[in-house]
Amino acid sequence: MSKIIVTGGAGFIGSTLVDKLISEGHEVVVIDSLISGKQEYLNPLAKFYQLDICSPEVAKVFEIEQPEYVYHLAAQIDVRKSVEDYVEDNRVNVLGGVNILENCRQFKVKKFIFSSTGGAIYGDSLEIPTTENAPAYPVSPYGIHKLTLEKYCNYYYQVYGLNYTVLRFANVYGPRQYKGGEAGVVAIFIDHGVSGNACKQYGDGLQTRDYVYVDDVVAALSAAKSVDYNREINIGCGLEISLLQVIEAIESALGAKLNIEVLPGKPGEQRRSVLSYNKAKKILNFEPTIDINEGVKRTVAWTKSLKQ
Repeated sequence: MSKIIVTGGAGFIGSTLVDKLISEGHEVVVIDSLISGKQEYLNPLAKFYQLDICSPEVAKVFEIEQPEYVYHLAAQIDVRKSVEDYVEDNRVNVLGGVNILENCRQFKVKKFIFSSTGGAIYGDSLEIPTTENAPAYPVSPYGIHKLTLEKYCNYYYQVYGLNYTVLRFANVYGPRQYKGGEAGVVAIFIDHGVSGNACKQYGDGLQTRDYVYVDDVVAALSAAKSVDYNREINIGCGLEISLLQVIEAIESALGAKLNIEVLPGKPGEQRRSVLSYNKAKKILNFEPTIDINEGVKRTVAWTKSLKQ
């Protein structure tokens, strides 16, 4: 079994990954600032360092722990905040990521696995479902900075021989999401539905996204450490799900109608987004196993458990 560092290991996806890696018998070290991550999500069997990924103290963690693998999930994850303060987004998502990469190089880490984004990198793609070969034209600083770190991954591979794999996620949802500051529409609508609050629907509800359940994403992350592939791989379900279908799934799981407030659509919002996972199937043996109805049902049950 291996020694593994997970940055962002107290977050939504990161903490779920840590749980899986520990269940597989690995020794896991978490680096997290707890700005969006939650102390209660930390696995008690993981060693924890509360640190900003930009901090020079990160080098001491690498020196002490001597990891074989590093999963990089720590990030500034709010697209709107990236627009409001692109300098801070660049500091965390580019400079912080390069700090982790540089420590991987110095301490001879076997492999770096980076959690990137599908929709935010491809923008409004003409290719549906979108493959990894589609042009990358991000329309937010968040997407630009994720793409920038992908290029740094390849730079460290080409120049220093640091192996890596980039996973570009579709719209991830599931338990632990809304409390971690990483809320998407599924988490927000479920939380409002359980609490009895109004849900704001922007536009006609026919805009589509590729929704992928967190356990499927974590299975792909786990598999990525064992493959020899130094490029990008999409992780999604390959299905376009409209907002109206998401609402229907939530109402079915709740056994009640949501209180929907329909508002004008947001200017510049992507109309369609769905990722091809053919490459993930071939390289990672990845296949999504949880459909939107089952995933929503599990997320509703988790959310209800917090309200009791």
